[in-house]
Amino acid sequence: MTSEGTHRDSYERGLEVRREVLGAAHVDRSLAQVSEFSRPIQELVTEYCWGEIWSRDGLPRATRSLINLAMLTALNRGHELGVHVRGAITNGVTEAEIQEVLLQAAIYVGVPASLESFRIAEGVLKELRGE
Repeated sequence: MTSEGTHRDSYERGLEVRREVLGAAHVDRSLAQVSEFSRPIQELVTEYCWGEIWSRDGLPRATRSLINLAMLTALNRGHELGVHVRGAITNGVTEAEIQEVLLQAAIYVGVPASLESFRIAEGVLKELRGE
């Protein structure tokens, strides 16, 4: 662990940050669907991803969101990209900033991956606007 405290502290901090960024309904729905098989990965993600990394002071959440959008585009992880577009908006990222990140990703990781990310992001943004 990189922070002071126990694993339980990291998990609780992670659960709080995860809910703030992704929305309590999304997180609660995800955790309600956890099986005994998948429980360890959900606990790991909550404790380390959200409790140790997302809770650090070194980068603002909006910057972390933009980095995630670029990485998820590079990895072609559409479902997670959609989740993090929502989180990016929650973190104060603008639609124009999302567009710029996806354009830059097109150059560095490939046009097909970026096209798919544009498609997913646009769908999420329309949904958030109520269109």
